[in-house]
Amino acid sequence: MPTVIRREAPRQPELEELLRLSDEFAFSLYPAESCYLLDVAELEKPGVTVFAARVDGRALGIAALVRAASGEAELKRMFVHEGARGRGLARALLGAVEDAAAAVGVPELRLETGPLQHAAIALYERAGYVRIPNFGPYAGDPYSVCYAKRLPAA
Repeated sequence: MPTVIRREAPRQPELEELLRLSDEFAFSLYPAESCYLLDVAELEKPGVTVFAARVDGRALGIAALVRAASGEAELKRMFVHEGARGRGLARALLGAVEDAAAAVGVPELRLETGPLQHAAIALYERAGYVRIPNFGPYAGDPYSVCYAKRLPAA
């Protein structure tokens, strides 16, 4: 089954369901104040690009590139449906976000995840991300771990 990664509008039932499942997963692991989840309206704002991973047309993964006016960029809302994990969808989504960021001149991509998300941490480290001090809203949050990766110049 071929996997297709493409940019999509977040306000569609399949992607909203992935966001709901992502919220449910995050809230099962961490206190609400440590869940920094963007909602659909935030994902529709300028500077945000949403990617969907589809297998046979079915949305099974989502990720977003959030760019700030300062030129900084962050990976947000990376999630793969539980039944589709282990198929390389997260790696493909991560690659699409990195390529999109590099294409617009982002020098470094940052992200935040939680310390209990061992598979996510392993994915990011295998992909070349290095642990950095918690930044922005994550500073001082013991339920946050932050990573960054330098991107090649486009």
